Amino acid sequence: MAQQIPINESTETGIEIPEEGVFEIAPDLAYRRLALVNIMLFGQPHQPEWVLIDAGLPGTAGIIARTAEARFATDGPPAAILLTHGHFDHVGALTTLAERWGVPIYAHPLEHPYLDGTTAYPKPDAHVGGGIMSMLAPLYPRGPLSVSLWLRAYPQDGTVPHMPGWRWIHTPGHSVGHVSFWRESDRCLIAGDAFITTAQESAYAVTVQEPELHGPPMYFTHDWQAARDSVQRLAKLAPEVVVTGHGRAMHGEAMRTALNRLATDFDRVAVPKDGRYVNQPQTAADGSAYPGRN
Repeated sequence: MAQQIPINESTETGIEIPEEGVFEIAPDLAYRRLALVNIMLFGQPHQPEWVLIDAGLPGTAGIIARTAEARFATDGPPAAILLTHGHFDHVGALTTLAERWGVPIYAHPLEHPYLDGTTAYPKPDAHVGGGIMSMLAPLYPRGPLSVSLWLRAYPQDGTVPHMPGWRWIHTPGHSVGHVSFWRESDRCLIAGDAFITTAQESAYAVTVQEPELHGPPMYFTHDWQAARDSVQRLAKLAPEVVVTGHGRAMHGEAMRTALNRLATDFDRVAVPKDGRYVNQPQTAADGSAYPGRN
């Protein structure tokens, strides 16, 4: 399914980045894995007009810039940076890239409090999922990050800036302002962390990257009812190809079958049996955590 385009990178700031290159899932859409998370690159290869979707881990700004330069044959900035949400592994290089490029950063308004310096995300739940990634979750940064100088809201009409033919879909649950991106013409879905294709709680699964459908990362999901509704909404789209924030891209009938099964059996297969947010979701209307409950 995916064409692999090798790009040699040097390691920076001690982060080990696998030498597995960029995977093209459509002529104008590719993704690259940066350790435990994916970034997406939208635009025609060797053309200077491009968009970055999500901004990886801290210390990966140079790798992201060089990856884009190799794909688009330009060292110029993107037209914009689009965020599925603002968790640390999706915005790690955001401040560095924003200061370097000075381009608009788009996120859902409910995500803005975590991106304008107002508030930190609720504490992660280290007791769900049973893997070392969950156990380490209390060490993960929660913000707040401040990129308010460049921060913008997605258009209310559902269009996606600088990505003609795409629309954004509010898919909360993993975070209150999480969004996914959908293109009807080829049924391509950028799901972010609404669902993922690896068991992100397990360091082994993250390393091996055997593709399989899972709910959002348990340790950072704060509203399981909303997460279920979001997966069910995305499954109804019947995508042909999906790329998620974690794991390999998947396509075809087997993927749709697995996605429908996840949507149908979400409470049984995705929701932890005893998690701090299962019965007490963090759902403040303005996107912030409830005072005194995090």
